[in-house]
Amino acid sequence: MEKTVSPEAVIENHLLSALPRDDYFRLEPDLEPVTLALGDVLYESGEQMNYVYFPTTAIVSLLYIMENGATAEIGLVGNEGLVGVALFMGGGTMPNRAIVQSAGKAIKLKASHLKTEFSRAGVFQILLLRYTQAFMTQISQTAVCNRLHSVENQLCRWLLLNHDRLQSNELVMTHELIANMLGVRREGVTVAAGVLQEKKLISYVRGTIKIIDRPGLEQEVCECYQVVKDEYDRLLRNYVSDTVK
Repeated sequence: MEKTVSPEAVIENHLLSALPRDDYFRLEPDLEPVTLALGDVLYESGEQMNYVYFPTTAIVSLLYIMENGATAEIGLVGNEGLVGVALFMGGGTMPNRAIVQSAGKAIKLKASHLKTEFSRAGVFQILLLRYTQAFMTQISQTAVCNRLHSVENQLCRWLLLNHDRLQSNELVMTHELIANMLGVRREGVTVAAGVLQEKKLISYVRGTIKIIDRPGLEQEVCECYQVVKDEYDRLLRNYVSDTVK
């Protein structure tokens, strides 16, 4: 089992790779590589969080679970961010479940070490706060999209957000699981996926969705996807570029 984080893994997570050398070297001894399997629950609603996770190749969904067991995804996290914003925002717990949606690797850091570094009020703090604002945009735009747009639009947005965080064009996911993420009926996802397949934008075989025509999906998607992407670029990608200069 790996005990230390490889330089390649650090580069794969955008927040960690953006840290100045001194900031990163303070964190390095406390970073731990982990492998996350599909369906792993990182924390449950209301549970005390002892770690934050920086995904490198995995994707994690934040799901809200209703009293009747119905679920809906409020946001997803991949190599652009981290899971566990409540730890540095003062909460310590979250009102949702964090579950691995796409298996892969991540880097975890103990809550106490994160809080110590965050309290230094340096670049790490700035990056985490900017990421949190971008993530809040994703959550709010997801709510708007799920309320006002068609299932086909929602599916396009969801596929593009996942594709941005994947290292391939394939996503292992059944229609039923997608329906749980979007908070809609499975039949609705089946119809929407069928439409996208007829347009030769995706293919779906045995629980695997393959994105065939990304530009075509971008033409079909509602404005919600671009709103989220633009905000991430404004708050993080452009900030990191300016810092490097």
